[in-house]
Amino acid sequence: MKASEVNKKWSELQGIIAHEFEMELPDIKVLLFLIGVQELGKGPQEFSKRQKEELMHIATCRLFSAMGFYELRGLDEEGWPHWELIKPIPNYTLLEQELILKSLIVDYFEGTYTLS
Repeated sequence: MKASEVNKKWSELQGIIAHEFEMELPDIKVLLFLIGVQELGKGPQEFSKRQKEELMHIATCRLFSAMGFYELRGLDEEGWPHWELIKPIPNYTLLEQELILKSLIVDYFEGTYTLS
């Protein structure tokens, strides 16, 4: 997907999420948190700061698994997913990292929302 297409779908997704959750336009961190909550599968609840960071890590692993970098190893006794890095992630520039994350997030949500 071209950068312009990713950015167009990203803006559209931000608007949909902002409307659905009655919030300002979410940034990457907010969307990573929402993906983490979805992947945890326990529904909305209160999370500690550490748990929020872990949820964003779960989301990052889930997203990068689509590129073959991570593999799900299973759930711990509390039902939290654990991922293993199976190949090193290249050293992308900050702009490349942002574009890749946006693209992966858009792909993740395209199954839920129709993005043009």
